[in-house]
Amino acid sequence: MKYDEFIRSVAQGAGISYEDAERITEATLRTLAERITGGEAKDLASQLPKQLKPFLTIGVREEAEAFDVDVFVARVADRAGIDPDQALAQMGAVFATLREAVTTGELDDIAAQLPDGLRDLLGFH
Repeated sequence: MKYDEFIRSVAQGAGISYEDAERITEATLRTLAERITGGEAKDLASQLPKQLKPFLTIGVREEAEAFDVDVFVARVADRAGIDPDQALAQMGAVFATLREAVTTGELDDIAAQLPDGLRDLLGFH
């Protein structure tokens, strides 16, 4: 999937502008990179458009941080400059697009590192 396709898919799925879709995509991927191991973040980055790779690789530690759904949503909201309810609604479009863009095996690897509540929220099973 190309970058423009990815961002358009997020924008359409969330009912937001292209620019807002770029912002929520970056915020969501940066937060996800904190929640999974650095190696897994790099594996995910390898399947995404090159413009998205820095969000998953630059400044990412190997150790995953353990935090729950509320913290995940709060971090995304803070990074995107929106309230948590908006972040929650828009994150769904980012994860729906991720599910289309990467392999099932990669999604399974990510899901294995997430707590149940976050996995369910993101639509990973």
